[in-house]
Amino acid sequence: MFTGIVESLGKIISNEDNGTNKTFWIESDISSNFRVDQSINHNGVCLTVEEIKENAHRVTTIKETLNKTNLSSLMHGDLVNLERSMLMNGRIDGHIVQGHVDCVAYCIKNKELDGSWEFTFEFDKKFASLIIEKGSICVNGVSLTAFDVRKKKFTVAIIPYTLEHTNFSTIQKGAKVNIEFDIFGKYIQRINSLTTT
Repeated sequence: MFTGIVESLGKIISNEDNGTNKTFWIESDISSNFRVDQSINHNGVCLTVEEIKENAHRVTTIKETLNKTNLSSLMHGDLVNLERSMLMNGRIDGHIVQGHVDCVAYCIKNKELDGSWEFTFEFDKKFASLIIEKGSICVNGVSLTAFDVRKKKFTVAIIPYTLEHTNFSTIQKGAKVNIEFDIFGKYIQRINSLTTT
């Protein structure tokens, strides 16, 4: 479980297809602190560390993950948001994030303001009931607040710190991002569907 507060940017230093799987070596300033079998959030996707060499670590993504996230399009040199799992004895600075991506969304607008940036994303409307105005949303592993929420789109505002310390600096119009909706919204939707049938 995570909080959506990105700790570090990792850089893809190699990627290799292994059957239907894809293996990545990722270099970062926190990789040497990882341990094998540890769960790490990569662009909002919980992946298991398989090997560590100096300041890099290896992870493998399976077909299901590749089909449902933007990890399939990652190439050598791309930046990845990284976060270690949360400690239960500390503050949750973002919101509860599982690292289980629900869908991908596409950036349809990227607007620079005077000191901040706004990004608007469009997603499959079947997820419309899982997002609310001023609710929490996880985009590429970053905990953010959604506003101007419509049936199949929403906007987030990014401060300079977030732009500098995450891969939001690389997101342009047309970019594909990973979305995880708030876990509480999912449970409420499930309970409602069971009580109305």
